Amino acid sequence: MGHPERRAEADAMTQPHAAGGRSLRFTKMHGAGNDFVMVDLRHGQPVPDASLCRALADRHAGVGCDQIITIEAPRNATSAASYRIWNADGSHAQQCGNGARCVAAFVVRDGTAQGARFALDSPAGTHAVDVLPGNRYRIAMGVPDFVPAHVPLAGCGDDARDAYDVDVDGQSLHIGAASMGNPHALIEVDDIATARVGLQGPALQRSAAFPESVNVGFAQVIARDRIRLRVYERGVGETLACGSGACAAAAILMRRGRIDREVVVALPGGELQIAWPDAASPVTMAGPAAFVFEGEWLP
Repeated sequence: MGHPERRAEADAMTQPHAAGGRSLRFTKMHGAGNDFVMVDLRHGQPVPDASLCRALADRHAGVGCDQIITIEAPRNATSAASYRIWNADGSHAQQCGNGARCVAAFVVRDGTAQGARFALDSPAGTHAVDVLPGNRYRIAMGVPDFVPAHVPLAGCGDDARDAYDVDVDGQSLHIGAASMGNPHALIEVDDIATARVGLQGPALQRSAAFPESVNVGFAQVIARDRIRLRVYERGVGETLACGSGACAAAAILMRRGRIDREVVVALPGGELQIAWPDAASPVTMAGPAAFVFEGEWLP
């Protein structure tokens, strides 16, 4: 894929300025359709604030993206870089699997990361990265945590279970829950096309059961080695793909015995390969990362 230069110019009368009145260089990327504005802060660029993140994410008056990711110096000497994540509404996210692959591709392209294996630091921890053929990357996403208080999921006791019944707007929803460094709920459905994503997703997010809100997945099991998934993301809405959501959905269904330990997760934007060898091992996620264009947000 080529990488044509494009300038994203903002009207100074209506758009927030880059921090300090300086221009902001960025790279637009996506992983399976989950799209990002990548901002490299390692060379003195200003840190975007919540207002600027909202403006950048605007698909009509801005660049347009699901999330903004800043690439920064590593926190650990053995890592290639660290990154932080802002949702389209300006809030922070702890983890983003598709974004992690895009960060991996970014640091491979600029020469920061050398070799077929390296590490990245995120707000959720340090992740091993494997470079695969065809612009694909495998990320070790960590061990899923099913303890309700750690998700956090309120009012469901202290013991991890395969499913919970949660009252939402007077309706009882049968859900799974897990943390992948960020909170996830899962509703299993018979037909992904008719899942009530736009209704039940935001209803669960504002429920008292999830005091920090939640990413809500809707999964249809197609076979032991394949599921279909849609995700209503916290701070964003429904996206074409959610990497941490794919990991959480697969882990919940594996724990229930519904699917095998290696599975293809088909999302609206593409497919991810998820593996979880055993309960003590990290979930790994493999998928593509693509460059779209580079640009400059003007003060």
